[in-house]
Amino acid sequence: MTYTVVEEHGNGTLHVWPLPTDEKSLLELVTFLFERHWEHIWFGVIVQGAAWEVAAPNAPERISMYDGYVTVDFGRWHFHLCIGEHTAGGPELGAIRRCARAEMYRRVGDDGSPTSWGVRLFNGRDEQLMTVLLPNPFLTDRQQILDPPDFSRLAAWDELRATYFSLDPDPLDRAGKGFNHG
Repeated sequence: MTYTVVEEHGNGTLHVWPLPTDEKSLLELVTFLFERHWEHIWFGVIVQGAAWEVAAPNAPERISMYDGYVTVDFGRWHFHLCIGEHTAGGPELGAIRRCARAEMYRRVGDDGSPTSWGVRLFNGRDEQLMTVLLPNPFLTDRQQILDPPDFSRLAAWDELRATYFSLDPDPLDRAGKGFNHG
């Protein structure tokens, strides 16, 4: 599967691969990210004017579904994402709240090489529900610069590409020289 090139105003270029948005697929994605990679990801909402980059304090104590919402519970705090049919607010509100677009992306620098990798979910109004920043070969788990890069940190990215698109690791992902902000 090929990607779409998206120019983001003020954020550079993204290569974007669409993901399925049915409840089963999204629950599997959330479970994969938070049960298998919780120590190495950052997540939150990243929009113009705000970036919430949160690290999980521990593995989730529970991932559960209720009325279309997945809850990822870390014990002291949790979050909810509407990924399935939500009925409590009626069909119109359910269609707005539910994840309508999901995508994997890699941010590409001016030199044409990737600098970051992630997953984004959007609701029925195309508002961002969440971004998950996947492990980055140029950054530690505390977001400090790695020198030299550790390309083994692309394991989650490579597994998602293989799972959803039957794609092998892309040499372009290992061509970068370092991290830069968009």
